[in-house]
Amino acid sequence: MSEKTSSFGIIGLAVMGRNLALNVEEHGFDVAAWNLEPETTDQFLSQNPGKKLRGTKSLPELVAALARPRRIMMMIKAGAPVDMTLDKLAPLLEDGDIVIDGGNSWFEDTRRREESMRAKKLHFVGMGVSGGEEGARHGPSLMPGGSDFAYERLSDVLTAIAAKTESGACVTHVGADGAGHFVKMVHNGIEYGDMQLIAEAYDLLHRVVGLEPSALADVFDRWNRGPLESFLIEITAKIFRKKDAASGRPLVDLVEDKAGQKGTGKWTAQVALDVGVPIPTIAAALDARMLSSMKAERLVATTRLTGPAAVKASASDQAALIDAVESALYAAKVCSYAQGMSLIRAGADSYKWHIDLKEIARIWKGGCIIRARFLDAIMNAFGRKPDLANLLLDEDFGGKVAKAQDGWRRVVGLAQQLGVPVPAFAASLAYYDSYRTPRLPQNLTQAQRDAFGSHTYERTDKPELGFVHTDWLGE
Repeated sequence: MSEKTSSFGIIGLAVMGRNLALNVEEHGFDVAAWNLEPETTDQFLSQNPGKKLRGTKSLPELVAALARPRRIMMMIKAGAPVDMTLDKLAPLLEDGDIVIDGGNSWFEDTRRREESMRAKKLHFVGMGVSGGEEGARHGPSLMPGGSDFAYERLSDVLTAIAAKTESGACVTHVGADGAGHFVKMVHNGIEYGDMQLIAEAYDLLHRVVGLEPSALADVFDRWNRGPLESFLIEITAKIFRKKDAASGRPLVDLVEDKAGQKGTGKWTAQVALDVGVPIPTIAAALDARMLSSMKAERLVATTRLTGPAAVKASASDQAALIDAVESALYAAKVCSYAQGMSLIRAGADSYKWHIDLKEIARIWKGGCIIRARFLDAIMNAFGRKPDLANLLLDEDFGGKVAKAQDGWRRVVGLAQQLGVPVPAFAASLAYYDSYRTPRLPQNLTQAQRDAFGSHTYERTDKPELGFVHTDWLGE
């Protein structure tokens, strides 16, 4: 291509960076790219001849290749590499230039970086990118935070490359400074919960109902044509159909039962504690992954700890149990999204962000990992009542969960009776029951705190007294 000025810059040409660069170029924008290892840039260009791509050998060359205000997107490892790159990049930029961090950065780091760059009269955008490699190439869900100025000057590119649904492009200006990375963090927490709930449904259908992978694939395919329709349900059915080339066995049966994590789920739980929002479904998913990684200990425990005898459902009860698991999965999934949305609202209140939860549901409808049919219903819920405190209080969701609860309770009770762990199903049900209970037993907890630590308490019959203390242990 000619040496004319490029309109968009990419730093980092690993899989996500190169796919986003191709996505941007495909939508009519000339792209200049730089990677720390020059050979990676050369390989990228040689693999994509004839495209409006320019490779650069240094950051100064990248900056010189871009039209102003410069728009540069970093797709590099979160943490210290982002700060190191900014330290080298910022002195090369001019007033009004824009730098985007498209990695999974800690939102407090994003807030710090945005403030630092703003002091230099530069714009910093922390942007969540969801959809994996395929999304980056053909249409991700994008969650940019930062200044209004920056979003206005990025919106043409971001709107072009984002996934599209009947509700529009899956991108919106989430809010100021770290809002975009905060929302992406919560998105990943919901994803953890969703995946754990699906894993528990699989475990019950396999161990109790007795379904093998081919039958499981049929069940998940059917679920994907109903209220549970989602990307994760869709790929789960495909996973169950995949055979090992060497043995012919279902490949899923050969995968070690140890799940990894990259940190965003843990961050979600930490922030939830900080702002005082319960997220038991997401926390249970984190615990489940950590327990799965303790494989050696679990193998020892298997020989020393006993549980109830394994029981398979009778043929006549199989269909009813499958339906009950479907109900449990739907109701618990609603709880996971409800917890995530409540956390986003609390984060917005704490950090003075103006986050539109209806818009968040809209941009999650396409491109992202947790895209699902009922995000339409979540949009409608927040459209009817923008200040809705919890999805469970929406008439539509509340009614559907109430109808699903018989199957949900049966599944949790049966699993505990048979010794099948369902931490996320059970945590979701406890969340639902706690949220709908007018008087919880924490009156005793507060009395105990006052008894041993003089922490005081409030009286139900005399609220005008405020906080009082009693000598509970005296004669």
